[in-house]
Amino acid sequence: MQSAILRSTLRATHKRSFSAVPSMMAGGDTGNPKAHGFMVEKDQFTRREAANEGMYIYELEKEKLELLRKKLKEHKKHNEELDKHLEELLSGQGGEKN
Repeated sequence: MQSAILRSTLRATHKRSFSAVPSMMAGGDTGNPKAHGFMVEKDQFTRREAANEGMYIYELEKEKLELLRKKLKEHKKHNEELDKHLEELLSGQGGEKN
């Protein structure tokens, strides 16, 4: 009986030194902690993500450049038409011709 009382007393006074609360993750987290120091270059997910982002930006810039080239071509054509029209107007003006 004495040992039963002793065991129940020990159970009541014994406290755990660790927490059993699970860690919370935000949306999009992979569960791996971010690499620090020399491990940054070795993280495959980080490198793949950076490469995908780089390709996305490259494609956007490529589309913008193509659009600018198209607009530039249209402006050049318009300027040539204006120059032609201006020459027609100037050549049709009267004046002394020698």
